[in-house]
Amino acid sequence: MASRRRQTGAAFAAALVLVLCLSTPSVCCNAPGEFVSAIGDPEMRSPSSRFALEAWNFCNEVGAEAPGVGSPRYADCADIFCPLITDKCDQNLRRCSVTHRVRESDNSLGVGDDFPVADFKSFSDPDLYAVEKELYLGSLCDLHNTSNSWQFWTIMLKNGNFDKNTTLCPENGKKVTKIATDRKFPCFGDGCMNQPLVYHNITKVVVSDDQWESLNGGFYGTYDVDTDLSTGVINNSYFSISWEKNRSTGSWIVKQKLITSTKYPWLMLYLRADATSGFNGGYHYNGRGILKQLPESPSFKVKLTLDVKHGGGPSSQFYLLDIASCWKNNGNPCDGDVLTDVTRYSEMIINPATTSWCRPDNLVSCPPYHVSSTGEKILRNDTSRFPYSAYHLYCSPGNAQYLEKPFDICDPYSNPQAQEIVQILPHPEWAMHGYPMKKGDGWIGDSRTWDLDAGALSSRLYFYQVNLM
Repeated sequence: MASRRRQTGAAFAAALVLVLCLSTPSVCCNAPGEFVSAIGDPEMRSPSSRFALEAWNFCNEVGAEAPGVGSPRYADCADIFCPLITDKCDQNLRRCSVTHRVRESDNSLGVGDDFPVADFKSFSDPDLYAVEKELYLGSLCDLHNTSNSWQFWTIMLKNGNFDKNTTLCPENGKKVTKIATDRKFPCFGDGCMNQPLVYHNITKVVVSDDQWESLNGGFYGTYDVDTDLSTGVINNSYFSISWEKNRSTGSWIVKQKLITSTKYPWLMLYLRADATSGFNGGYHYNGRGILKQLPESPSFKVKLTLDVKHGGGPSSQFYLLDIASCWKNNGNPCDGDVLTDVTRYSEMIINPATTSWCRPDNLVSCPPYHVSSTGEKILRNDTSRFPYSAYHLYCSPGNAQYLEKPFDICDPYSNPQAQEIVQILPHPEWAMHGYPMKKGDGWIGDSRTWDLDAGALSSRLYFYQVNLM
C-alpha cells in the first residue's frame, strides 16, 4: 500500500506454506467530519474484476524474463453484464456474460515486442519494458467512476534470491561494479534471481446452486522454471492467487498461497493498494493502481477482514498491514532520483513465533525513540519505559548522514534506492489504534475484521529526517 507521511520537524522470508484469505472493504481518508474512500473501488463492491500481478527480482526490477511468459506484468480486468429478467421462464437460463478488457496476447507481451497502441513505446531493456507494460495494461483496465480514474488491485511477487556475483542490483541506489558485502543472501547459483512462470485462470462467470452469478479467476505459478506443475507441487516453489465474490458482503475474497523451496527459500506475496500514478512503495517510476488519493498521516484508516489458514513457520513474516511511503531525508517528496529518494516501510508482523530483536541488550535494532500515545518521546536507552517488545526491528536508510549510534543500515540492495524499515509486533501500545494487542491475535483460527487507524499509528513511528536550514 502506498501512502504519504505528513512531514514534521525487509527482510521477509515465507517458509513452507502461507495461505491468506482477504476481503478488503475500504481504505479511508479522513476529511473534516467524514470519511471519504481513497480507493477506486470502495469496499471492493464492484462486480467487475480488476487485478494485476507483478513480479520483481531481489532489487525490485526484472533483470531477465522467464521463458515463454513475457514481461512479468499481467492483468485480469473483466466486466460482468447481467441483463434484466422480464420473463419468469428465463430465470433458469444463464443470463450473465463477461467481457475481458485484457487479452492473453496483451499479457504475453515481452521485451522488444511492439504494443498494439502507438502511445506506448517498446524497449529492449527488460526493466524499462515492464514499466511501459504496466502503463499499457493500466490503460486497458482504466475505470472512471469519478473525476479520478483507477486501474486495479496489485498482486506483488518477489524473489529473495540475490546473486552477489552479478551487478544487477544497485547499492543504496548507486550502480556498483562489484558487490562487496558480508551479508548473507540465498542463491543456488547462476540464474537464481529469475522471474517466475505465471499461469492465468481467466476470470469467468460462475453460477451457484441457486443461480447466483459472479466472477471467479486467478493466477498461479512457480519460480522453478524447469518444473511441470501438471504433475503437482512436489518440492518446488508455488504461488496462487484467486478472487471470488463474497455473497454476504459483495466484496472480493482474495485467497493467496505461497510455498517456498530449497532453491527459493525467500519469497514474498502481497496484495497491494497502489497509487494510480506516481512512485509507489519500492518503485522509482510511474505506476498504476487503485488509490486515487494518497492517504496522509495521521488521517486515514484501513478496514479489512483477514483469515489466516496456515502459517509459514518461525522464520517467516506475515504482515497484517505494510505501508510503503517515499520521501527524501530532508522531508521533500520523492522525485525518482534513486540516490536521494528513500522508501520507508512500516510493517505489522502477526506471526506469534516472531520475536523482538529490539531489546535493552540490542539497541541497534530499536528506533532511537518511541512516541507514546500522549506524544512523549521515550529514548531507547530508557530501559524502564521503552516498549521493546512492541518492535521487531528498526533499520536506517543507507544514504543517511547523521545517524545516532548505535545504528544498523537496512539491506542496501533489495530496493532500487535506500530504504528505512520499522517492523512492529502486537502490543498494547498499538491496540488503541485497532491493531493486535497480543501475540496470536488475528492468527490461525482467529479470523477478524480489523478497523485500523493506520494514519494515527504511523504518525507515532520514528523515521529518519534531517531538516537543514
